[in-house]
Amino acid sequence: MARDVPESDWKRFRELRELALERFCKRVFSELEPLLQNVSRTYYERYLDVFHLLKERDRELARAFDDPRRSHMIEQLAAMHASGLVEAGELALFTASTRTAVEELAKAAAREDRRLTSA
Repeated sequence: MARDVPESDWKRFRELRELALERFCKRVFSELEPLLQNVSRTYYERYLDVFHLLKERDRELARAFDDPRRSHMIEQLAAMHASGLVEAGELALFTASTRTAVEELAKAAAREDRRLTSA
């Protein structure tokens, strides 16, 4: 879904992307810790728990961060926003058209996630 992206938004996105990626990784590490420390499970069970979590988080990482191009910016920013990796004040720095597109895509993604989890 290629859109015309203003240069100012592209520049902000590239900066924000690095910060959001750090937030994502920090979140994943915090999710791993309880899995690793769960002594009620065997090492193999914990290994599987970690493997499954990382497999799911890798899909999320790919959707939001892989292949950062101007033509992917809106979709990636929406994925970051839907995942809670972008704060409202940070999103407010983008142009109105970019914010609107990102918010619409993030809402659609949230609806789809709810649909999939309730099925």
